[in-house]
Amino acid sequence: MGENQTTVTEFLLLGFLLGPRIQLLLFGLLSLFHVFTLLGNGAILGLISLDSRLHTPMYFFLSHLAVVDIAYACNMVPQMLVNLLHPAKPISFAGCMMQTFLCLTCGHSECLLLVVMSYDRYVAICHPLRYSIIVTWRVCITLAITSWTCGSLLALVHVVLILRLPFCGPHEINHFFCEILSVLRLACADTWLNQVIIFAACVFFLVGPLCLVLVSYSHILTAILRIQSGEGRRKAFSTCSSHLCVVGLFFGSAIIMYMAPKSHHPEELQKVLFLFYSFFNPTLNPLIYSLRNAEVKGALRRALCKENHSQ
Repeated sequence: MGENQTTVTEFLLLGFLLGPRIQLLLFGLLSLFHVFTLLGNGAILGLISLDSRLHTPMYFFLSHLAVVDIAYACNMVPQMLVNLLHPAKPISFAGCMMQTFLCLTCGHSECLLLVVMSYDRYVAICHPLRYSIIVTWRVCITLAITSWTCGSLLALVHVVLILRLPFCGPHEINHFFCEILSVLRLACADTWLNQVIIFAACVFFLVGPLCLVLVSYSHILTAILRIQSGEGRRKAFSTCSSHLCVVGLFFGSAIIMYMAPKSHHPEELQKVLFLFYSFFNPTLNPLIYSLRNAEVKGALRRALCKENHSQ
């Protein structure tokens, strides 16, 4: 078994099993989403770094979310687009493991960052007078480092557990990237320990964070109901509802994929659900969390006016 494992040098990514015309159409559509993702999140990072008025804890966490979305998109999307043009494109074993590690790191870190961001908004809205005391820069940096560290360490555990498995063939991954469940299906050994760790990770990085986010937003909505101004309540509800939609899309698709009972076509379902991770969610995050915000719009206008004056 050990000799068989050492002979694995590459995997074949089957991608989407569609006709050539549909794949070409999908290539153009997903390329457009990828460009919007990079531009939107890149614009957020640029505005936050250039405008001193955005140097606050909320935008500090938003900048980390933008980094996660860019890293997530750059890790998976190029390989996916290549596979749409050249189906069954091989990827090296080391490259596959690195892709899995980066994907899991970004996914775990985003789960924790969404919890941190909801807590930040909870303190800002429900305890505004104590906000500067509770959410200090030291706390912000600690929470951000903790999110990245926990995400990368758990991803490393997953990859190490995969490396101990033998792969005897076939080496065809029925996915558009090296997703962990699809890789485990190719192992010719018992993967019960991998499955247990994946389930435990789902509990602590999906169910737990989702419950904390819902608790935070329930307190926020309760505080919003006390707002006297009807216009103020309307704007606050609009913002919270859009945030909850993004959170629900992210956590909901992940929970369905990793914790729901297996369907008759689990691999095809995974491909569709992963489109939300790699395209729709990273594209929506800057629109929902930042570009609809009055402060970000003001920073964008100031940046454009400064550029016009310099010319």
